[in-house]
Amino acid sequence: MAAVSPERLAPPVPLVLLVDRDIDTRSLYRHSLTQCGWRVEEADDGREALAKAILRHPNLVVTETRLPFIDGYALCELLRRDPETHNVGIVVLTADAFPAQVERARAVGADSVLVKPCLPDQLQAELQRLFAESQDLRARSDAARTRASVQLSRSAELLSRHRRTLVRAHERFETTAPPLHPPELRCPTCDRALQYERSHVGGVSDRHSEQFQYRQRTRKLRRVS
Repeated sequence: MAAVSPERLAPPVPLVLLVDRDIDTRSLYRHSLTQCGWRVEEADDGREALAKAILRHPNLVVTETRLPFIDGYALCELLRRDPETHNVGIVVLTADAFPAQVERARAVGADSVLVKPCLPDQLQAELQRLFAESQDLRARSDAARTRASVQLSRSAELLSRHRRTLVRAHERFETTAPPLHPPELRCPTCDRALQYERSHVGGVSDRHSEQFQYRQRTRKLRRVS
């Protein structure tokens, strides 16, 4: 068996999408994040950011509120609506420190709202917190899905066994050793002794099982000469 390289065992490096119309701000944050081992993708307007988010599937999005074409609030709302990006972590950067603006950002889907000026170390700490929470949530979701899959498999196996048992229990067949010893058999016409040959036993259905009994219309008899 070939050995697995350490690179394949290592977890993927998280990707951050920086969205800001100011190139100097993006450069400052990009330098800080890449120094810590993060991958960084950039966009300078909301329209480009939406396209890159859907195409690249970033782990986290950092967006300014004042963007050309699609502002940061609308971008958050669109990311939350799209099934490809609805789970992405979103950090909103805003120069508006009014409570109403912060609440608006949270209402459209922001996981965190930071007020400018925001130092790179502060942004980096917030991204690490959100990424750790998302990884923990994903691990718990994977564990829950695994447990559910195991339980479904066990239930299906038990149900299959139960059905096979019912099929065997209600299978109709012929036997020469019935559960009840055959009574003395005589011809109803000439009253001569008859010889027992075999009986049909088994259920009619799973819900309506047949109780074994001897009936004139179903027993198979052979006259003794």
